[in-house]
Amino acid sequence: MNTVGTPLLWGGFAVVVVIMLSIDLLLQGRRGAHAMSMKQAAGWSILWVTLSLLFNAAFWWYLAETQGREVADPQALAFLTGYLIEKSLAVDNVFVWLMLFSYFSVPPALQRRVLVYGVLGAIVLRTIMIFAGTWLITQFEWLLYVFGAFLLFTGVKMALAKEDESGIGEKPMVRWLRGHLRMTDTIENEHFFRT
Repeated sequence: MNTVGTPLLWGGFAVVVVIMLSIDLLLQGRRGAHAMSMKQAAGWSILWVTLSLLFNAAFWWYLAETQGREVADPQALAFLTGYLIEKSLAVDNVFVWLMLFSYFSVPPALQRRVLVYGVLGAIVLRTIMIFAGTWLITQFEWLLYVFGAFLLFTGVKMALAKEDESGIGEKPMVRWLRGHLRMTDTIENEHFFRT
């Protein structure tokens, strides 16, 4: 499997992500618990999209200089395509988060903090899955068929599933978490974990 992903590119990407997340967490963390206005949210969204496009431009420039435009053009387009697909799929996540915030009665001032934990957890888990999946596919190419069959099975199962009338609190995972973690139905200041 041919790739332009050199250790320098992966390392540079990781450094950029860590720096941007650190800046975001530090700037937003200094303000404490507060409800973000629509104007602030739009500003942050514009900033992140702009930074992603700038990263893609730098990626294209690096590849054009080191490997030529015949490599840079399709690779930068692949990055942009993947970014736009991820961005459009993220809209679906907004509705899931809104449903969870509503069910667990998380006040708007604390929602960002919960989101940060969720996003950081998703980044860590996705990173592990991407590296593990990439390694597995490069070692055992036939696994692509297994993963494809799994996706088809999951898609068919979701399409044929009946509407679940039970609330979130009745889901097996939530019941298991309630039984194994120290949880409360009340919000105690800004504490995320009970002591």
